[in-house]
Amino acid sequence: MSTRGLLSRLESGDMHPSSRREEPIEAITRHLRVLLNTRKGESVSSPGYGILDFNDIVHTYPSAIQKMQASIRAAIQEYEPRLRNVVVVHTPDADEPAALKFEITAQLSQKGSRGVLRFRTRVGAGGQIDLS
Repeated sequence: MSTRGLLSRLESGDMHPSSRREEPIEAITRHLRVLLNTRKGESVSSPGYGILDFNDIVHTYPSAIQKMQASIRAAIQEYEPRLRNVVVVHTPDADEPAALKFEITAQLSQKGSRGVLRFRTRVGAGGQIDLS
C-alpha cells in the first residue's frame, strides 16, 4: 500500500508526519513523483489530478510529445503551487532514440527565491515516469 495517504500513515503509526521536517525541495520532488505517475481520472476526489496516459496518445506520435509536454506543465502549474515559471522541454537522447525524456525547470514560489530547479524525467515501461 502506498505511504502517501492518510490511511497508510495511520496504519503505519506515523501519526505526526509534520514532526519530521522535510526540506522544501525534497517535498516538491516527492510530490512531483506522485503527480507525474498519476493519470488523469485516477483520483476520485480530484479527477483532473495527474497527467495524460502516454499509452492513450502514443498512436499520434510525434505530436504525442507535445501533448505530454503540455500535460506535464499544466499538471505542475495546477497542482504544485510551490513552483512557478514552469518550463517543460523534450530532450531527445542520441544514445536512446526511442526513450521519451523531458527536462522540467521552474522557480520556487517563495518570496525572494531566485534559484532555478531542474528535474529530468524519463518515461519508462508501462508509462511510469522516473524523476531525477
